[in-house]
Amino acid sequence: MTAPAGAGPDRPPAGDTGPARRATGDAGPARRATGAAAGPGEQVCHLYRLRPGAEAEYERRHAEVWPELSALLDEAGIYEYAIYRRDLLLICVLRTRAGFAHAGAVTAASPVQARWTASLAHLFAEIADADGEPLWAHRVFHHPGHPPPA
Repeated sequence: MTAPAGAGPDRPPAGDTGPARRATGDAGPARRATGAAAGPGEQVCHLYRLRPGAEAEYERRHAEVWPELSALLDEAGIYEYAIYRRDLLLICVLRTRAGFAHAGAVTAASPVQARWTASLAHLFAEIADADGEPLWAHRVFHHPGHPPPA
């Protein structure tokens, strides 16, 4: 499991927005659109990069996610959480029931998340930008389509 800024188990607890954004008060377009300000039900997406050779261990660890970690995600209101991998690039997509800030606060306060994060830290090459901001990806296209009939 991977989520940025304290909202999931692979990230260290949430911090502030970084010196450049604090100084200007600008949250940045990606953050405003899809990041920590995301409200209930809004989809967020962020990226990570693994260290070369870490792919197999990362996948093995996520095939064996701790039950208490899954319970924490439920407690935080995180749902529709998926991680995709292409080589060393991880793409994480999720939604929250009570908004991303709430999910981040719940997971950041959890010793379960702290243990999981510490156990995976050696696998990551990149998890944030120079300001410490998660590597948010913003949506440029969405086609909701028509779901199949029930």
